[in-house]
Amino acid sequence: MREISIDTEVWPIAGSFTISRGSKTQAEVIAVTIREGAHAGRGECVPYSRYGETVKDVAGSIRAMSNAIEDGMTREELQRAMPRGAARNAIDCALWDLEAKISGVPVWKLAGLDEPKPLVTAFTLSLAEPDAMREAAKAAAGRPLLKLKLAGDGADIARVAAVREGAPSARLIVDANEGWKAADVLPLARELAALDVVLIEQPLPAREDEALRGIECPIPLCADESAHGLEGMTRLAGLYQYVNVKLDKTGGLTEGLSVIRCARRRNLKVMVGCMVATSLAMAPATLLAQGAEFVDLDGPLLLAKDREHAIRYEDSTMMPPMPALWG
Repeated sequence: MREISIDTEVWPIAGSFTISRGSKTQAEVIAVTIREGAHAGRGECVPYSRYGETVKDVAGSIRAMSNAIEDGMTREELQRAMPRGAARNAIDCALWDLEAKISGVPVWKLAGLDEPKPLVTAFTLSLAEPDAMREAAKAAAGRPLLKLKLAGDGADIARVAAVREGAPSARLIVDANEGWKAADVLPLARELAALDVVLIEQPLPAREDEALRGIECPIPLCADESAHGLEGMTRLAGLYQYVNVKLDKTGGLTEGLSVIRCARRRNLKVMVGCMVATSLAMAPATLLAQGAEFVDLDGPLLLAKDREHAIRYEDSTMMPPMPALWG
């Protein structure tokens, strides 16, 4: 007989985290624990207002599945019973972890994957004025890959130039979070290419990204808010060169693995990303990220503190999670 518990947690952010849609000083996550006998599996999700999710509603969606989960629902049944999103992610990852704990077989092996290796993650610089972003880049000196949050307010080139000045040897990703206008994509991309930017993430609002079809952009484009799960992948292949796969969008590791296989078949390269969350949310994402062209799993580095048995980061290199955490 299983038992499920649902905990809403608040984790302080070190300073604040700012993107084009606003700022926050804490990360609100939902942790799910599924117990069966002496074993427990855990998962974590981040409700995301961009997709109409609230902490209350996501917790309620998980609670509504409690009886089915306690009666032995499988991961395959879960995919059919719930839509993709944060709620399914927490349950799906907890079920993977539970199976690993019961069987004594790590999740990577259960999923038919290679044993995970250390990964180099991007480190995110929040949206700010150029001078502040220059100082943040200097503080991140030595990190090989920086991801810059931009705004589409006319100051983005100045921001990137300031970061380039502060971190002359870092590879740079820029993330507009849907903040640009279609007419600005190519002019901005040409200027960013001169600053050695290697990737532009989600330049346009998802509902407007058809404007990207057929353009000859000097920097590869990556879908984030335009990319959710398996549906719509064919359309993305005509607009973007990369897709950002996040567990809270795919609704868990189960569909996340399928999304990556689907992306590869459509010649889309892969970034694996995250919300601002603890190491428990990053742990299953490390399996997705093996072999990804870009890894953006710095969520715990942005927090003032992390949970017990946290993933170990050595600057921007993250180690595989310990079984005591997940998997």
